[in-house]
Amino acid sequence: MMHTKIVLNSRILIVDDQAANVLLLERILQQSGYRNVASLTDSRRVMEEFRMFQPDLLLLDLMMPRVDGYAIMTQLREWIADETYFPILVITADVSSAAKQKALSLGAKDFLTKPIDTTEATLRIYNLLETRWLYRELHAQNQVLTEQVRESQQQLEALRAEFARITQGGGLPIR
Repeated sequence: MMHTKIVLNSRILIVDDQAANVLLLERILQQSGYRNVASLTDSRRVMEEFRMFQPDLLLLDLMMPRVDGYAIMTQLREWIADETYFPILVITADVSSAAKQKALSLGAKDFLTKPIDTTEATLRIYNLLETRWLYRELHAQNQVLTEQVRESQQQLEALRAEFARITQGGGLPIR
């Protein structure tokens, strides 16, 4: 079951030098309800678009002129914090083990092979986005818990200081 929040709020960046592939992916996403989609056929513009659009998912072709998908993943390593789960779905006709291993080592999370199967693409895209949203929720919960621990530690320190004052001063203050 797809959560509407994930579908409506996710930002997806498509990078493929073939306009026909971009159009197909845009249609697949549109039919699934995704509205925040940006596309590029010029891979030299990916970093600029990535910084401006701040996508939740990158759909990336590997074999492109000028800057290939491997180079893009290498560049993105500098922009994505280590503790951030940022999914990259590689879309390629190259099904060799070497291509998969290289892409996975550079940060790809999943693969789609060309020609693209619409149902498989929809499911893989959603699964990657769902994982990203779950990571975000977990990160937010961890921040809340960290703040609660900090507050509890401050209260404990205050109690320790009060206890030390009382025990050193010979008892409770008279009121």
